[in-house]
Formats: sequence, C-alpha cells, structure tokens
Amino acid sequence: MYKNNITSKPKKFGHSKFGLKSKPAHKFSSKPVHKFAGSNFKRSNNRPKKRGFSERIDFSRFIKKGERVEEKSYVSKHTFIDFPFDTQIHKNIARAGFINPRPIQDQAIPSVLLGKDVFGMANTGTGKTAAFILPLIEKIVKTKGQNKRETILIMAPTRELAMQIDSDFRMLSFGLGIFSVSCVGGLPIMKQITEIKRGVSFVIGTPGRIKDLIMRKVLDLSTCHSVVLDEADRMLDMGFRDDMVFILSKVPKENRQTLFFSATLSPEVKKLTTEFLVDPVFISVISGETAKNIDQDVVHTRSKEEKLEKLHEILKRDGSDKVLIFREMKHSVDTLTKELSHMGFKVGCIHGDKRSRERIRTLEQFKKDQINILIATDVAARGLDIPDVTHVINYDIPQTYETYVHRIGRTGRSGKKGIALTFV
Repeated sequence: MYKNNITSKPKKFGHSKFGLKSKPAHKFSSKPVHKFAGSNFKRSNNRPKKRGFSERIDFSRFIKKGERVEEKSYVSKHTFIDFPFDTQIHKNIARAGFINPRPIQDQAIPSVLLGKDVFGMANTGTGKTAAFILPLIEKIVKTKGQNKRETILIMAPTRELAMQIDSDFRMLSFGLGIFSVSCVGGLPIMKQITEIKRGVSFVIGTPGRIKDLIMRKVLDLSTCHSVVLDEADRMLDMGFRDDMVFILSKVPKENRQTLFFSATLSPEVKKLTTEFLVDPVFISVISGETAKNIDQDVVHTRSKEEKLEKLHEILKRDGSDKVLIFREMKHSVDTLTKELSHMGFKVGCIHGDKRSRERIRTLEQFKKDQINILIATDVAARGLDIPDVTHVINYDIPQTYETYVHRIGRTGRSGKKGIALTFV
C-alpha cells in the first residue's frame, strides 16, 4: 500500500515500505537508544517515569501487519433492549446509534446493574464509557422521587477524557432531569463550585481538581455510593495515586460500588483493586498487546530534514485523512505544527501549556474535520476518543512500550482499519 517516494541513494541495509528494513538499534547508531541514565537509578512504584528516563525498546515491536478483524466474531449475550433501563434511556441509546453491545458493555452492564464491584480490562476504544455510564444513569433514575440524594463520582486521568465522559453522559441522560459537573483544571473553578451547589448527580473530573474541591469543603462525598476510576493505570502513571487514595477515603465504605477500568493490570493497579474493591467481578476483553486491525511499521531517517520530508510524503498520500502525531516535548509540538502549517496542511496542536479552552477548541476542530492533522504530547492526548483517525505517527519514539500501545490505540477503533508509523 505504501511506497517510499523519497528520492535518495539506496541504504546499505535495504529498503522496506518506509525506508530501511528492521534491524537492532545498534545497527543504526553508535549511540545506544533509550537506556537508563545510570545503573543505580531506581524509581518508586508510586511515581510516574520522569522525562528522560525510558526503557530500551526493540524496534521490531513497532512492526506488525494488521489483520482484518470482523467484530461480528463476538456474539453478544444481550441486546440493549434486554437491559432493564428506563424508557427514556432506551430512546437515548437508539438516538446514539447503539445497536448491539460491545463486549465490555455486554459483560459489564449486568454486573453494574446488580450493584457489584467490577474490574474491567479492555483495549482502548472498546466502549468502556457506556459500560459504566448507562447502568449508573439507571441507578440515579430509580432513586428520583425517593428523597434520596446520591452522587456518582467518576475520575479520569486527563481533562479531555473527563470532558468526553461528561459529553457522553449528557447525550445518554437527555430528558431525564439529572445533571453533571465537569471538574477539571484549567477551567474556571467558580463555575464548577456554582454547579455543585445547585445540585448534581454526576461529578466527573480529574483527581487534582476533585481533591481541590474537597479541600475547599465544596464537594461532599458523604452521599456518594458509586465510584468509577476510568483508565486507572494512566492515573497511576501520571502520579495521581495519593490523590486517588485521598478521594476514595472520603467516600463511605458501606454500600459503596466501585468500578475500575484499565487497559493493563500492573502490580500497582492490582494493589488498588485489593484495597478498594469488594468481591469484584473481573471482566477482560483484552485482545492482545495492540489491536489486531492496526498496520504497524517503522520509518527510518538519518537527519531532521529527511525526517520532515518523509512525514510530508506520508501526509500527502491518499488515505491519510485524519492523522494524530505524537511528540515528546511541548516545544517540539509547536515547532512541527508551524512547519506543517507553512507547508499548507490544516494542522492544530495540544499540550500542557495550552489553555483548556484552546485545547477544547482544537479537539473540536479535529473531530469535525476542520483540521485533519493533530500534533500532541502523550499527557495531552491520553484518553482521547476521536472517531476515524486513519494514522497515528510516532514522530518521536515513545519512552515505554506501554506508551506506544496507548498511542496507537487512537486509531483502528470500533473495528476499523488503522495505521501506526514510528520514526526511528
């Protein structure tokens, strides 16, 4: 499908689709790639990896031919009609275009409806949000008119994911008279405080802002009996463990339903589940390290100029309709954005130094195809659910293979074909 149209002299290791064939890292450079700086370096399990310290990754792990996987190979035990939801919820499900439950929805919704604790493992882009949002909306609908105030708390690692969950909630709770507040940093806290004081059923946010609201004595979780930790592994990676434990300590232990969703089961995640989940239902629909329907390959370059030139070639090819490019550093994101913009591409970027409103606006432009290239850092892009991303390009090598898996999970979603390219 792809041909290297760059005119250059043949490389001594031969050509692959994107330049050189895969070889061990030492074949390409006299300098070791991605090693720890110092043999005595130790990292606490509770802290995220520091920038500059990363594992050595075999480049061959970035090369994998995607398979055309038909999702109908999974036969749902239920249809959405089978679930005992309120009539309005069923109308909202139909309006959203949901027909048959995805595997994680099919298996998790019945357990959540029964009030059980759940630990769900699923690849990114497999419908986790609806798996917990729908039964929790039903739970609140049932308590309406009973003079019983109950709060649902949902924590996510980034403001983008929290706001996306909030958007999904508003769509699936339409017409039910229940409300939510999105508690994320970077947006006016006073507006969030006002909404909490008016009364909301769903509090959806990031650990840092939720903790801040608790410390200000604005957010009272004494009436909270349902807690969701979405992408729990990512929150731990980002150093939120202490905030998560603090927040959970403010939720009553009695009659509490706790739902954990994660793409991995690290020792730290497992430790949290034993601390906070009671007799949980374990559900795993993980289908491998990376989605089977993603074509993965590497692009070999020898200079910055050649690197930009090859990126230009890829972006100009047919089929590069919606491209997400990852860079390690915020200033590198800005630099590449300017370079591609000068080349005439419709491009935007997001990273931690961008204001929330600017990030939200850029994401909306990408979702609505007003721009077709988005450049981002890992932190800014965690948890993004953007439909129809055709390509994920790792312009910088990720620091860990787990980060790589997370990055390329932004494409090939909902059973569609995706392409992941890594520059080395």
